[in-house]
Formats: sequence, C-alpha cells, structure tokens
Amino acid sequence: MGELILIRHGETAWSRNGQHTSHTDLPLTALGERQARALAPLLADRDIALTLVSPSVRARRTAELAGLGAPRITPELREWDYGGYEGITTDEIRRTRPDWNLWTDGVAAGPQAHPGETPAEVGERADRVLAEVGEAAERAGDEDIVLVAHSHFLRVLTARYLGLSPAEGTLFQLATGAVSRLGTEHGNPVITAWNVSLPESLFPTAVPDASQP
Repeated sequence: MGELILIRHGETAWSRNGQHTSHTDLPLTALGERQARALAPLLADRDIALTLVSPSVRARRTAELAGLGAPRITPELREWDYGGYEGITTDEIRRTRPDWNLWTDGVAAGPQAHPGETPAEVGERADRVLAEVGEAAERAGDEDIVLVAHSHFLRVLTARYLGLSPAEGTLFQLATGAVSRLGTEHGNPVITAWNVSLPESLFPTAVPDASQP
C-alpha cells in the first residue's frame, strides 16, 4: 500500500454549530459541498486502489464531489455514537458536567437504538477498520487506500494506527473537508500529512460554485 488517506466530510449545519452528530443524517451545507469539491485537486496525483466510505449522506456526498469513484460503503466507519449527547454542544454539556471530556468520560446513555459508545468501543471499531485496510493493502501494491468518514472516529483511528490509546485521539484536531495521510517511515507508522485543505480564498477559481449559472 502507498498511504492511508483520511478525509473528513464537508461542513453540515451541526458541524458548523459544534453539535455532536453521529446517526443524525444531515446533508452538507453549500460551503460543505464546495469543501468537498476542493478535495479533488488535493487527490489528483494520487493512485487510489480502494475507497471506503461511511454510510452517512454527508460522507457519501463528500466522496462523490471529491471525484472518488466506486466507493465501498463501510458501516464500521460511522461516527462515534454520542448516545444522549446527540445534537448537543460541548458547552451545553459542561453546564451540568463542567469537567466533561469526551475522550476520557465517553457519553451519556441514549435510546435503545443509539445507546452511546465508550472510547474503548470506538477504538475496537477502529481496529477492525485498520484490519480491513491491512488486508486490502496486500492487494493494493503501491496504491493508496482512502477512508471518508467523521472527525472523532478518524481521530481515534489515527491514534490506534500509531499504537496509541483511543483517548489520545484528542491530540489530532481535524477540520471539515480536510485530508490527512498516514504512512510509514523505516517500517514505523507515522503521520505524513495532517488536516490539509484548500484555503477558501482559492475557492472562486479552483472550485466552481455549482449554485451559480
């Protein structure tokens, strides 16, 4: 395998407002769609063997607009289940839990269909994705593998790739519409690029606005 390329989906209304979004299936905003299109030039020189995508609309639309063909929908790439904190911001949570930290405390229990996940459970899911990537890498040769998913899940996956605990995903801030790359150096796992995106100032020339005639 060449590198493991991580893509966080473009902006949604909730990501813009800082609301925790896992199973709520929101579309991209107009800016989010432009962020997704802006990924195309960042991926243009990559040889991609396989693209795995979260089943959410926001991730699938991002992959489509970025020009990633024939993605494989992968349920394990879904975002951290926030349970009772779905749709709630960190500031709102800290009104009643001032010292709350997602990475160490997890989330409040939610409904039966979405009870919430602990950091360890998200880490186990990330390990399963990395195992799938490892199997695919044997067939990929020098080509890259792309994951299109969500901020907190990709941060946990990065921590696990580097041999760190799930909670150490807190070290890796990740913006909407950003590309990161994981690789190796002398056989050791490393970050080769992180949180890269095309500046919005370049959008008018590099990323046509589809809403304009």
